[in-house]
Amino acid sequence: MGDGRHEGHLGAVYDAGTPDQIAALYDSWSASYDDEMARAGYRHPTVGLALLARHAARGTGPVLDAGCGTGVLGDWLGILGFAPVEGLDLSEGMLAKARARGSYAALHRLALGGPLPFADHAFAAVICTGVFTTGHVGPEGLPELIRITRRGGPLVLTVKTTVWTGGFEAALKGHPGVEVVEETLPYVSMPGEAGTVPSLAVVARRR
Repeated sequence: MGDGRHEGHLGAVYDAGTPDQIAALYDSWSASYDDEMARAGYRHPTVGLALLARHAARGTGPVLDAGCGTGVLGDWLGILGFAPVEGLDLSEGMLAKARARGSYAALHRLALGGPLPFADHAFAAVICTGVFTTGHVGPEGLPELIRITRRGGPLVLTVKTTVWTGGFEAALKGHPGVEVVEETLPYVSMPGEAGTVPSLAVVARRR
């Protein structure tokens, strides 16, 4: 099991203390992010996409990619027939990369953990990969994602195991607005990063 210690850009964002610091670090990382994460064997987007395809029919939309980063999922969601897709992210640098892909109907610079400017039940499905992790967002990000998910729709999340056992599992399974319908075994999200602490993925269906 990894010890959670990382160097370079990844270590910096994990050690950041405020949302503004995180955003600035991702801004500076955006140019090389895709290449670096590919070398690390980054699995969260693939796992999340597979779960969404299992729990939502082709043509489902609108879908929110919460924490979209450079927009890799936007491309893949379109290939699988989910549309329209919107994305949100804290980093304008990452959003610029996502915007250049042309895969999103709309992109929003927003932080998870506080109020979101979307109507109740605005999205038929929500996917959030790589966000509920060290130094980023914890259970405080759940209520708004649940609120904006349409009744009957899936909410697909990846969660670092330390975050999961640190209150996230209790918050999700104790929320009256959702039912957990699938939970994966723990897996290493970045096999190329020796310090990586395992994560799991979970699907909750909006009641």
